[in-house]
Amino acid sequence: MARRSVLSIRIVEGRNLPAKDITGSSDPYCIVKIDNEAIVRTATVWKTLSPFWGEEYEVQLHPTFHSISIYVMDEDALRDLAKKDRNGASDPFVCVSYNGKTQESTVVKKSCYPRWNEAFEFELPDPPAEKLCVEVWDWDLVSKNDFLGKVVVSVQGLQAAGHQEGWFRLQPDTAKPREDRRRGSLGSLQLQVRLRDETVLPSHCYQPLVQLLCQEVKAGHQAGGVHLVTLLDETTTAESRQDVAVNLVKLFLGQGLVKEFLDLLFELELAKPCEPNTLFRSNSLASKSMESFLKVTGMQYLHAVLGPTISRVFEEKKYVELDPSKVEIKDVGCSGLHRVQTESEVMEQGRQLLQSYLGELLDAIGKSAPTCPPVIRAAFRQLFQRVGERFPQHQHTQFVAVTSFLCLRFFSPAIMTPKLFHLRDTHADARTGRTLLLLAKAVQMVGNMEPAAGRAKEEWLAPLQPALQHGASRMRAFITRLVGTEEEEEGGEGWPCAPRAAVVKEGLLFVHKTRGKGPLLASASKKLHFCLTGEALSFAKSPGAERCGSIALANIRAAERVEEKSFGSCHVMQVVYVDEAGQQETAYLQCKCVNELNQWLSALRKVCGNNPQLLHAYHPGVFRGDKWSCCHQKDRTGPGCGQTRHSITLQDWSDPLQPDVEAQRLFQHLHGLQEPLREKYWQLMEAGGAHDGPRGCGEGPPLPLVLQRLFEALQDLERCHRQLPPAAPAPLELQT
Repeated sequence: MARRSVLSIRIVEGRNLPAKDITGSSDPYCIVKIDNEAIVRTATVWKTLSPFWGEEYEVQLHPTFHSISIYVMDEDALRDLAKKDRNGASDPFVCVSYNGKTQESTVVKKSCYPRWNEAFEFELPDPPAEKLCVEVWDWDLVSKNDFLGKVVVSVQGLQAAGHQEGWFRLQPDTAKPREDRRRGSLGSLQLQVRLRDETVLPSHCYQPLVQLLCQEVKAGHQAGGVHLVTLLDETTTAESRQDVAVNLVKLFLGQGLVKEFLDLLFELELAKPCEPNTLFRSNSLASKSMESFLKVTGMQYLHAVLGPTISRVFEEKKYVELDPSKVEIKDVGCSGLHRVQTESEVMEQGRQLLQSYLGELLDAIGKSAPTCPPVIRAAFRQLFQRVGERFPQHQHTQFVAVTSFLCLRFFSPAIMTPKLFHLRDTHADARTGRTLLLLAKAVQMVGNMEPAAGRAKEEWLAPLQPALQHGASRMRAFITRLVGTEEEEEGGEGWPCAPRAAVVKEGLLFVHKTRGKGPLLASASKKLHFCLTGEALSFAKSPGAERCGSIALANIRAAERVEEKSFGSCHVMQVVYVDEAGQQETAYLQCKCVNELNQWLSALRKVCGNNPQLLHAYHPGVFRGDKWSCCHQKDRTGPGCGQTRHSITLQDWSDPLQPDVEAQRLFQHLHGLQEPLREKYWQLMEAGGAHDGPRGCGEGPPLPLVLQRLFEALQDLERCHRQLPPAAPAPLELQT
C-alpha cells in the first residue's frame, strides 16, 4: 500500500504582462515551486506580453507537502541579485534595521552571488518592536546607492517559531507610486491545477475490477446488448475523458489486451450512425484512447521520423510565407547591391522551402513502416479492416481513418508545437513558428487525401498543390505498407518490452571538484557524457567514447539538489553512492537548467526507487574545509541535516507501467459514476424498446450481470479504503 499525491498542472497562457525590457516587451517564462523548491520551468516565449505556453506537467509528491507557488519571470530578470553596474554585476551590501538602529555588512565587490556569513545582534526591548528589516543595496562610489530589495521579518512570529532559516525572496520598495502597484498591473495567468491524493492498495485488492474489465474486452461487442465500454463512454464528461482514456490504455497495455481494447472501441464507434467524411473526428473515448495509445507507445518513433526535419527548420530559421496578406518584403543582395524582393519572389522562395521540408518529412514517413512499433501497426491494421467492412463502397475511407489519427492527431500537433512533444527544449520564435504551422497544415492536407478541399478554403495554397497531390499518393503507399503485413510480435501485442539496459536518460553534465576518490571524482571540473540505464549510471568523455566508469544503481543511496550557495548555481545535483570499497562518496553534477536538473533527479529516483538502503537524510550543502556548509557539522560522515525527497518525480509518457495506480484511478472515476451508469443503461434499454412504459423512482429493468459485478467490485474497494488508518491532511497553499 502506498499513499501519494499527484499534482497535474497545465500552464496555458498569460495576458497583459508588464514590460520588463527596454524594447517595451518581455521574455516570459513560468517557474512552479513545491514548498519553495523549483520543480518545473516552462520554456521562454520571446518578445511578448501575452505568451502562450500550453505546457502540461504531472508531478508525484509526498502527501505532506504544503504549498505550491507559480511565478511568472522575465528571462532577463534572474531569482539572483540585479545587475546594477556596467560590468554586469553589483557591489552588494546589507543594512539590518531594528528598533531605530541600523547595522551594515561589508561590501562584496562585483558579484550577483554575494556571501557574507556576518552576524548582527540587537537588544530586544519590552515590549519588542514588531519588525526586523533586512535591505540589500548596491554600493556606488560616486552616485547614489541602488536599492536591490528587502525582506521584512515578523519578530512576533520569530519568537513563536524560535528560529527561521532559508531563502527569502527580496521584495520591492512599497514606496513606489500607487498607480504602479494597482491591482491588475502585473497582468494575468491562465492555469489549470489539480491535486489528486491517492492511496494505492495491494494488487490483489484490484483483481476483481481488473478481471471484470478484461473479460468485457475479451467478450467483444454482442449484438442487441449494451456494452460496459459504451456506458463508460456515454457517462464520462468531456473534461475527464482524456484521463480515463490514458488509464484504460495503460491498464490494457499491462494486461496484454490493448489490441483487443482498441478493436472493441473501433467496432462500437463504427456501429453508431456515422458518415465516412466525419469518421473519428469527434473527441469520443475511441478517439481519445487511440490518441493516448500513440503517445504512450510511439514517442520514440515520432522523434525518429520528425526529429531531423524539425531540427533543420529551427537551425535554418528561413522565412517562409505563402499568404500574400502576411508577406514581409525585405532587402537582398551583397553590400552595395541591395534590392527589394518582390512579393512573388518572397512567396516563391517560401514555396520552395516549404516543399523541401515537406518532401524530406514524407521521405522519412515513407521509409518508417518497418521501424514503426509492431503494436501500433497491429492497431492500424485492425482499424483499416474494420472501416473497410463498415464502408465497403468507400475504400478511400480506410486510408483517411488511419491518417485521421497518424497525421491529424499525432504528426501535425507535434510539428506545430514540438516543445510539447519533447522534440525541442524551447518554443519556436515567431518566424520558425509560422514555418512549422504551414508545414503542419501541409501534412494535414496530405493526410486528408483530398488536397483540393484545403485549397478551396485558402486559395494562396494553390502553388503547393502539385506537391500535396504527390504527397497524398506517397502517404497512401505508406499506409498500404504499414497495414499490409501481419507480423508475429515478440512478447505479445501489449507493452513493448525494452531490454533492461535500455537508456533512460543521457547527456552532458559538469562534474564539480570536491574531496573524494574514484574515476568520477578524479574527472572533476570537466564535462562528461552520462548515461543512465536500468543497471548503472555510466560516464565517458564524449557521447561515442569508451566508458570511463560507472556507478551500479544498487549502490546509489540518494539523488538530491545542492544549495545554490555551494557552487554559485541552482542547477547542481548530488548523487550519493557507495564505491567498491564500501566507502560513501558524493558526486556533484551541474545541469544546464532547472528542467534538466529535475529530469535527471526524477529519472534517478525512479530507477533507484526499490533500493533497500536509500538514505532518509542528506546534506544539501558541501563539505569544505572542516565542516558542512549547510549545518556546520564537522563530521564528514555524520547524519544529514535535510530530508531526502525520493518520492518527488516528474511523470512522463515513457514511465514504466504501474497497473495498480491505473486501477486505483479507474476505481476513483467509476465510483462516482455508479448512478449515472445505472441511469444510462435504463435510457439505452428504453430507446431500444426493451422496457416500455413509465419508470418510477428506483424502478427499471434488472441490471445486467456485468453492472452488478462492477458495483460489487467497487463496493469491495471502497471497504478496503475505509479500513485504512486516516491520513492527516496537510494544509495546501497555492500562490501565483
